[in-house]
Formats: sequence, structure tokens, C-alpha cells
Amino acid sequence: MGQPTAGSAHYPFHHTFPVPDLDAARHFYGTVLGCPEARKKGAERAADFDFFGHHIVVRLVEGDDARLHRAAAEGANIAVRHFGVVLPWPEWEALAERLAARSVAFVVEPTVRHRGEPHEEAMMMLADPSGNGLEFKAFRDLAFLWGRQGGER
Repeated sequence: MGQPTAGSAHYPFHHTFPVPDLDAARHFYGTVLGCPEARKKGAERAADFDFFGHHIVVRLVEGDDARLHRAAAEGANIAVRHFGVVLPWPEWEALAERLAARSVAFVVEPTVRHRGEPHEEAMMMLADPSGNGLEFKAFRDLAFLWGRQGGER
């Protein structure tokens, strides 16, 4: 799978979606498609995969009721069904400023997690007019998107 770097022209697409059976999803994406499983944080309810150089997350959701498509994630109201993109840090900052200047209603306000640490991550989430969740992320070191350090594979 391709491993882009922060200086490359390609930044990964990010997509999160619900699944009723996490083991079956792990088997399909990991074994059948051969996508390496990435970050293990919250592994009992979700799995991250390197989907051909892009970032996908499957989240365990029982039922398919619209009320279930929001879940508390690290204390924030996160739309379980959402998509987004990982941007270079300066582009993420410019977008956050532009959206704030337009008084966009954020689901998750622009925030930086793990500030000053190697895995520093910026994120924000909003919804489109139809209620679809969109997440925008940036990493100081893009390798941490995949849960790896310094080019580790």
C-alpha cells in the first residue's frame, strides 16, 4: 500500500462508516482485500485500515437507526457515518479560519490534540446541508495517521 509523506502531493482520503459485525469487516478489509489494519485504539468498537493509501474506519453499530450514527468519541459528539480528508497542516489552518469566518456550525470545533507531541493532530467536523458528517484532519507527521512512527511499516 502506498505510504504518502507530508511533503507529497497526495494526501489520503478518510472515510468512516458503520458495520454490524466488526469481525467480518476486519476479515474482509484485512484478509480479503489485504488492507493493513492501522491504529488499535478503541479496537473493540472500531478498526482503521490503510485502504490503498487512504484511511478508512469501520465502526461497530448495532442496528441501522439514524439515532445510532452519532457516538461519543473522546468526549465529543462525532458522527459515526462521515467522510473527510487529511490536509497539509497550513491548508487545515486556513480552512478552519475560513469556515469560522463564515460562522459555520461545527459538530466538533477545530481543535488540536496531542499538542507538541510527535503525533500532534488537528481535526474539525461539520455537517453538510443534508446532515452528512465531514471531517478535516492534519497531522504534523503524516506517518501517525497509520499509527506508525518515522516511516515504520
